[in-house]
Amino acid sequence: MAVLFKRDESTDTSHINSGDTAWILISAALVFLMSPGVGYFYSGMARSKNAVSMVFLCIIAMSVVSVQWMIWGYSLALSDTATNPFIGNMRYGLLLNVDNRPHANAPSIPGSVYAIYQCMFAALTPALALGGAAERIRVFPVILFCFIWTTLVYDPIAYWSWAPNGWMNNMGELDYAGGTPVHIASGFAALAFAIVLGKRKGFGQEKFEPHNYLNIILGTSMLWFGWIGFNGGSAVASDGRAGMAAAVTHIAASMGGLSWSVVAYFRNGYRFSSFHFCSGAVAGLVAITPGSGFVSPWAALVFGAVAGVVCHFAVDLKEKLRFDDALDVFAVHGVGGIVGNLLTGIFASKSVAALNGSEIDGGWIDHHWKQFGYQLAGSCAGAGWSFVVTGIILYIFNIIPGLHLRIHEEGEISGTDITEMGEHGYKFATIEPSPGNDSISMSALEQGKPQVHSSENSSQTDANIEKQ
Repeated sequence: MAVLFKRDESTDTSHINSGDTAWILISAALVFLMSPGVGYFYSGMARSKNAVSMVFLCIIAMSVVSVQWMIWGYSLALSDTATNPFIGNMRYGLLLNVDNRPHANAPSIPGSVYAIYQCMFAALTPALALGGAAERIRVFPVILFCFIWTTLVYDPIAYWSWAPNGWMNNMGELDYAGGTPVHIASGFAALAFAIVLGKRKGFGQEKFEPHNYLNIILGTSMLWFGWIGFNGGSAVASDGRAGMAAAVTHIAASMGGLSWSVVAYFRNGYRFSSFHFCSGAVAGLVAITPGSGFVSPWAALVFGAVAGVVCHFAVDLKEKLRFDDALDVFAVHGVGGIVGNLLTGIFASKSVAALNGSEIDGGWIDHHWKQFGYQLAGSCAGAGWSFVVTGIILYIFNIIPGLHLRIHEEGEISGTDITEMGEHGYKFATIEPSPGNDSISMSALEQGKPQVHSSENSSQTDANIEKQ
């Protein structure tokens, strides 16, 4: 504890820039919006009886990880004084040494600003992973799981990727905004969730379809909006490189949505779907994340197009390999993250990095052939660590009384909203003719009478519709 509470009085704030500080604070707010955005995206993809719980789980994950980040997450993930290549020290534990002094990664903004900005990345990541366990996971164990998972999975991978002495960073892997710590880690954690928790009741027999396309569009819009800060803010400055990162982010998302939609159009009866476009846009956003501060706008078209097509076909893997990744997290974030990492090894450009004075060797377009190998090594390390450690955590949870993660069968049939939370996302009213005449009689709900929750679920709407 001596190290934890020791305060270094030396300080150098001469390089702090108010414009950079303002932009990163705005970016933190933008990334904050991505957590409820994921919740609404997942809520729309799930069946209506699980809609509320999906949004709630994302908010719970954000809150738990924010507390973990304050206690030791920031220090473990991003300590700039740790000398080992694998994990940080406790210099910034309880944020005691975090104040106006800049972090080594962000010399022009206060350390407190950098800490809260990075907190939003950490808070988003386990929320993404929970999509692999959608519609069959208990809420209570998720609270403890998010704390432990962030400590054992996210923090080490973030340190490898971004800390000054992280081994992937020193090796030369390029990860501008979280291709490995956020997307590959969450995607492969979702795969572990799907395997350990098992399939939903009816998997392979029923066709699980999104229940609310408007929620999907809303969630995608929130994610797209927030991703401008997610990638644009990773420059930790308000400069030309931040602008380029924002531009390529938007281009890749647009191209991803278009490419996925076109492929789906020919594969699904010559019809367009808002769901397909939104999935493709998110795939494009995922893929461009590691390369957003390294690639040119024309390359962003390639990122979006490749991610949209590859991730579209990756969705088919769950049917072929018989694992129930309920909300396609592995296909979009796991596979999409790897696609983005590898394409960064090809298209990373010295000239783009130089927009703010940074120097890199570039990728294949700059004849730096080794970069692809560095990207592949980082992807494999992040994927392997996340999948194995997540699987171990889930196995241990399942053998501890009271911490089993899967909801009981009756609760799964009724839906996690009513079983785990005692709430409905939707309440419906029916209008029926009164006996003996053609006049209209309103349901008890419309008349404001008390409602009794029922565990019966309709195969058509998955909602409880109560009649007078």
